[in-house]
Amino acid sequence: MPSHGSITKAGKVRSQTPKIEPRPHRSPTPRERNRNNYIKRVLTASAQQRE
Repeated sequence: MPSHGSITKAGKVRSQTPKIEPRPHRSPTPRERNRNNYIKRVLTASAQQRE
């Protein structure tokens, strides 16, 4: 099965792209995450039902 383009050029662009450091972030504690999910799922859903 013929391929499009040469195999020797595979990954060319990715290897040329400069590496940038990811911005630092911390994941929320489970308590924060649960509260945010509750607000997003339960409270906003019940508010939309009332409309």
